[in-house]
Amino acid sequence: MVTMALPPPGGHYLELCESPVQFEKVSSVNNVFFDEANKQVFAVRSGGATGVVVKGPDDKSCISFRMEDKGEVKCIKFSSGNKILAVQRTPKAVDFINFIPDLPQMEYSQECKTKNANILSFCWISANEIVFITDQGIEFYQVLPDKRSLKLLKNQSINVNWCMYSPETAVLLLSTTVHGNVLQPFYFRSGTMSKMPKFEIELPASPKSGNLCLSDIIMATIYGQLYVLYLKHQPRTPNNPGAEVILYCLSREGQCKKQHILKLNTTGKFALNVVDNLVVVHHQSSQTSMIFDIKLRAEFDGAVVIHPQVLPSLSIHPCKIPRAGPSAVTTQSPVPCELYSSSWTVFQPDIIINASEGYLWCLQIKLQPIVHMLQDKGRLMDFLLQRKDCKMVTLSVCCQMLSAAERGSLPVIATVFDKLNQVYKEYLDAEQNYTLTVESGTSRSSSTPKRPVRTQAVIDQSDMYTHVLSVFTEKKQGLPHKFVSAVLMEYIRSLNQYQITVQHYLYELVIKTLVQHSLFYMLHQFLQYHVLSDSKPLACLLLSLESTYPPAHQLSLDMLKRLSTANDEIVEVLLSKHQVLGALRFVRSVGSHDNISARKFLDAARQTGDAMLFYTTFKFFEQRNQRLRGSSHFTPGKYRLLSAWW
Repeated sequence: MVTMALPPPGGHYLELCESPVQFEKVSSVNNVFFDEANKQVFAVRSGGATGVVVKGPDDKSCISFRMEDKGEVKCIKFSSGNKILAVQRTPKAVDFINFIPDLPQMEYSQECKTKNANILSFCWISANEIVFITDQGIEFYQVLPDKRSLKLLKNQSINVNWCMYSPETAVLLLSTTVHGNVLQPFYFRSGTMSKMPKFEIELPASPKSGNLCLSDIIMATIYGQLYVLYLKHQPRTPNNPGAEVILYCLSREGQCKKQHILKLNTTGKFALNVVDNLVVVHHQSSQTSMIFDIKLRAEFDGAVVIHPQVLPSLSIHPCKIPRAGPSAVTTQSPVPCELYSSSWTVFQPDIIINASEGYLWCLQIKLQPIVHMLQDKGRLMDFLLQRKDCKMVTLSVCCQMLSAAERGSLPVIATVFDKLNQVYKEYLDAEQNYTLTVESGTSRSSSTPKRPVRTQAVIDQSDMYTHVLSVFTEKKQGLPHKFVSAVLMEYIRSLNQYQITVQHYLYELVIKTLVQHSLFYMLHQFLQYHVLSDSKPLACLLLSLESTYPPAHQLSLDMLKRLSTANDEIVEVLLSKHQVLGALRFVRSVGSHDNISARKFLDAARQTGDAMLFYTTFKFFEQRNQRLRGSSHFTPGKYRLLSAWW
């Protein structure tokens, strides 16, 4: 059972981008087209004779040009890089215009090769490759702009009802058969066209269901995998909650499989977007949207995973647009935008266009309001860590559950830490494997292996220390001291569980917190049972605490001895405490007494003011000289100095 809170007043988890693309709205003299591959809006006035303006959300500047009016424009698209313009005016041919420097802009045309065929659509595959989709098949061409002609690379005969193209994956989907529910995909790459296994969409059993329509299908890449999403309309009955979205996983090899079902629990007119790997379903009659995340835990019925919506249905955040019309003045206040308008057209993955008003928006997800809507912190973390801009929101959740007002239980806190460190560990392992592969040169592929991308979901120890744990320990929130210590140790436990080396500053934070609250017994236990890993910085910190907690001196020495690489530090510590004989015994125990500086030890003995201690130390080094050089005497320089001391 998924626990969802009622949305807070004014809470919205979806919004339209602040800076929409504005274009000339649809009118009797102006037609508007959208190219999903380049994300460009074309405003075509009078067939192009009085101007064509091209704009996109990523374009720094618009493109404006004119072209001869040769009839009504049915479709218009640029190749990648805006090098070649393709325009369809008739069902039989597509016209081309070069926008390449030093090449003439005279139009040239290509008719479809298949006799009696009509062109349904066309798609640019690359900068100079294009495919015509006709009602009788597909024709794959190479465009030769310098020769102002096209070369047929491959064609395929097949009856086509409608088509859909995914520019991100270069997969073309064709609807075939009488009911249109047998879909045939094709994959394009480097001038080749490959036929993929066809598959069938299961239509509703109702006799009124009709044929499969283009408006009920979208293709989208979700979590790096291409899916065909089918919006299945069906009436609500006691045994049927209403419409649903069925996701078919489309792979280049192997059969297409039905994997997920999104339960909408309502009926009506819907539109689909994909935003940040979330499937967004807009419901026009209720003027709300719902979101689904196929990565979240859900019910598996043995064949498919059935997903409820992640959050309660909510409207897109209200927004305003400039006042339209000839009487509009720049000083006039903007007017509210009509959300879920019948004039809206939705394109993939996240585009919403209102052609009658002349606006193009990108749909965006708002993460902060969701923090208060998902009560299950583990599920909330699963959701947030899959989002693109999740770091600061995730850290705020950690701060929230450690606050006095919304304090979480230790098991919940442990779950959150484990989820963070699981992602952290996966990144560290990927980075290590990449480094080993590059250094050893074991990659057999011709291309250099890709370095792992550090997403915002990777929250490391530095992030947690800076934004969460140090703030948590410094605030005087009235939290029990043992709870504060337990939280710090829980984070360290989680790091150890995932075999992540704990940074010394986290141990220092634990020690300072324990000392601050006089929890010396707990500190002693942690050190005695090696809960806090040995390190030189930690040993030095313990030394600094001797005045507050005298046993810290011996704890520090014991830690340095265990390190086996801190012999010099141990000697310095003992000499600083005037424990000269103890230092001599230590260097002898580790076998380094033949290499130590006599002057350092004799100077330390002299500073004690104890003549017997100085004499004993002096005799130690005389015996060493006799053993090493056959004479008990020091070198002349050292002898004069020692005589002055003596």
